[in-house]
Amino acid sequence: MDTDTVRSPAPDEAAGRRREQRGWYFYDWACSVYSTSVLTVFLGPYLTSVAEAAADADGFVHPLGIPVRAGSFFAYSVSLSVILAVLVMPLAGAAADRTGRKKPLLAAAAYTGAAATTGMFFLGGERYLLGGLLLVVANAAQSVAMMLYNSYLPQIAPPEERDAVSSRGWAFGYAAGSLVLVLNLVLYTGHESFGVSEGMAVRVCLASAGLWWGAFALVPLRRLRDRRAPAREAALPGFRQLAATVRDMRRHPLTLAFLLAYLVYNDGIQTVITQASVYGSKELGLGQSTLITAVLLVQVLAVAGALALGRLARRYGAKRAILGSLAAWTLTLAAGYFLPAEAPVWFFVLAAGIGLVLGGSQALSRSLFSHLVPPGKEAEYFSAYEVSDRGTSWLGPLLFGLTYQLTGSYRDAIISLVGFFVLGFVLLARVPVRRAISEAGNPVPERI
Repeated sequence: MDTDTVRSPAPDEAAGRRREQRGWYFYDWACSVYSTSVLTVFLGPYLTSVAEAAADADGFVHPLGIPVRAGSFFAYSVSLSVILAVLVMPLAGAAADRTGRKKPLLAAAAYTGAAATTGMFFLGGERYLLGGLLLVVANAAQSVAMMLYNSYLPQIAPPEERDAVSSRGWAFGYAAGSLVLVLNLVLYTGHESFGVSEGMAVRVCLASAGLWWGAFALVPLRRLRDRRAPAREAALPGFRQLAATVRDMRRHPLTLAFLLAYLVYNDGIQTVITQASVYGSKELGLGQSTLITAVLLVQVLAVAGALALGRLARRYGAKRAILGSLAAWTLTLAAGYFLPAEAPVWFFVLAAGIGLVLGGSQALSRSLFSHLVPPGKEAEYFSAYEVSDRGTSWLGPLLFGLTYQLTGSYRDAIISLVGFFVLGFVLLARVPVRRAISEAGNPVPERI
């Protein structure tokens, strides 16, 4: 009888953890459509065309009186959204850890982003400033929500499960992105048969991503649960909280070293994601249907790639798998510089290469970092991680935008990003991850 009393909670605990994990996957399912349909496919070329319609004879728009080349406006808007996220994420992360109430904060961020994305339906004519504002709000909200979402990983998965759970989350997201992109492709290519203009079709695709985001966010908000937090001091404002978190990380210098490496190589990844469609449409002269098909190919292969790299991580360790993906990123991006214009087949080959490494490199980075977080500081440390994930990703778009503004060449802009992957590889290779996990106070998995 006593033995039964001791052992009976274990199945209930395991079942509860599985239920939370399944709910957790669905936030990737909900929000990845924004990343795919809005940020990667439609908004870049569309907002650029809106800015070009509002530009002067020299091709410049003048937000707040500042001369900006219309082709750089989207990249600069992404950078501004990330700076806003940097101000908000550390405060939200510290508040989540100190109160233990992540779900209300996650809900607020998710529905702010979903509402701003849905509002993109009204982007038309020469309303480039409205488009920039909605992008800034939606992208910053997405960053805050992802920080809170990621911070659940060490709480819902024991160390030996994290690579697999993180990879499944990314796979769910890419599956959703693929499904919605198929629907987008049907609407966009057949817009005349549906009785709508091409611009209206794009605006419907943008708004539908916001509706999808808001609808499916209900699943994780029902299944994830808040944990009681220990009593701690009050949260600090924005940059002060981030500075306090970084000071705390100085007691874990190897965790900080991993974040530095991730900051660098993920900046390159995020910039490729946001600028690839602009490169394809403006430099390679590819049509929107070709771009949608290419991104759909990325999404489908990213599902397989995330799961495959997860299996490789179980065999060879997450660090080796990430390093391999960074080498592949470098070769793929360098090849992109030489792509001939108006050659969809070669663009599809490039998309296939990106898809195979995209999901795995992100999923394994997330799970590896979860081992480096001191217990009880998940959201606070993941706010710094999200600053590296999206928060400092203004550097890549800024470099991309400046390179184009100075040279007028998107090829020069895309090749400028190779350095992020090379330097990130070197920095990550120098991090002794087993010792880093041990010094963070966590159990070291058999293979990492």
